[in-house]
Amino acid sequence: MKRLIAAGLALLVANPVWAADLRKDVSDYRAAHEAAIVGQLDELVRLKSVAADPQGLTATGAYLESQLKARGFETASWSVGGSAPIVYGLLKTPGATRTAIFYAHYDGQPVTRAGWSSDPFVPVMRDGLAGKDLDWKAERPPFNPEWRLFGRAAADDKSAIVAFLTAFDALKAANRKPSVNIKVVWEGEEEASSAHLETILKSHAAELQSDVWLIGDGPVHQSRAPTIYFGARGSMGLDATIYGPLRALHDGHYGNWVPNPAAMAAELITQMRDGEGRITIPNYADDVRPQSAAEQAAIARLPPVEDGLKKEFGIARTEGGEGLTASTMRPAINIRGIRSGQVGLEANNAIPVDAVLSMDFRLVPGQTTRRVQEKVEAFLKAKGWTVVTTTPDAAMRLANPRIIKLAWSGGYPALRSDMTSPAAKGVIAAAQSGAGGPIAILPMMGGSVPINLFDELFHVPIIGLPIGNHDNNQHAANENMRLRNLWDGINLYAAMMAQLDW
Repeated sequence: MKRLIAAGLALLVANPVWAADLRKDVSDYRAAHEAAIVGQLDELVRLKSVAADPQGLTATGAYLESQLKARGFETASWSVGGSAPIVYGLLKTPGATRTAIFYAHYDGQPVTRAGWSSDPFVPVMRDGLAGKDLDWKAERPPFNPEWRLFGRAAADDKSAIVAFLTAFDALKAANRKPSVNIKVVWEGEEEASSAHLETILKSHAAELQSDVWLIGDGPVHQSRAPTIYFGARGSMGLDATIYGPLRALHDGHYGNWVPNPAAMAAELITQMRDGEGRITIPNYADDVRPQSAAEQAAIARLPPVEDGLKKEFGIARTEGGEGLTASTMRPAINIRGIRSGQVGLEANNAIPVDAVLSMDFRLVPGQTTRRVQEKVEAFLKAKGWTVVTTTPDAAMRLANPRIIKLAWSGGYPALRSDMTSPAAKGVIAAAQSGAGGPIAILPMMGGSVPINLFDELFHVPIIGLPIGNHDNNQHAANENMRLRNLWDGINLYAAMMAQLDW
């Protein structure tokens, strides 16, 4: 009997008429409440939830907990050692046999005012990425879906939170009950390396039992199609200082004789990666887990976006020779900054005293941060470098011809969940239903999110529900959220709440 009931539920979820009715109900609700939805995102962005403002983080956590309580959720606020609170919510659904945890983070990246066209915490609506400012409160809905709301964390991840709340409201207004028990985990330290997340999750492991984690972070595929992803690359940072003379020296008198640290830095980069972005450190990829047939097929089905992106970015070529997603499935060493000497009007004819390379390493499944560090350091030593972790003194400088100081930072491994599991199939079906057509399915997002922790602690599928526009400028000045993406996100979350089952 239980199998018959389960089969009936699966047919109900898959029923295209029922799914179309749900999309219509949700879309109608959104159309009738566009001003209120944008208003809530505007209100949330105004809360300064950044690491430099602990009071802002606490206030944002309290605001979000109140939003869940108002919707009938059991709630709690979890903190340790003065950390930003994790907001937890629970809503049980009578008869539901599955539980889904919806995760997002409410903190934003640090803000440097330079580069922003407006105050990062006073949201501004514009009619495009480089458009004119609009008084959206004076406009009558429906709003142009190409409008964008600018502000810190507008896309990363406050829009995901607003999409979740709005989707829940739309279901309630349509008298549709969820198909799953719903749990919410909204974190306030993700942009600060989630320093307390593991401790808090372990302390509340009983409350966090579920069948799937749904991650509301990241941008959609560059085709703008509604997207889900099954993992993310890992990440670790490295700042490397290369030492030259004790003082800057006239390059006419001493050039070609005193080693130039800027030139040594450039040489080292070309030894670590080639012109196609492929890592040339021996045995670096030995630990990499091969892609499955399902993952390769998913990549092949993605709509092509490369020509449009080349035009958008103003580039004539790409690295690697394969498509964008295939490129981001590989490990990467990205040079995020080089500093040595001076340029432009401040340039002088001198050999600089040092050069600093700032790199980030993107990891793929199979790699660990420990093994990556070991391989990089072994490579450097094989090339004749003396590796140190503190500034060398005069005696060390005289005794070692090539000295490099390494400062590793952060770090977590990659994750790719099984795309063929029953939970994965259920999420794909619900996402397609919410979109009313094909979606982009990514085996792994190119960016990095520390979702491996959820896998290590709870051993259930981890699947991403990104809704941000690909050009949202997250982590940078003028972060923004395109309204069409927010509307699509509401449909996606409503489908996960009302149609997810397996």
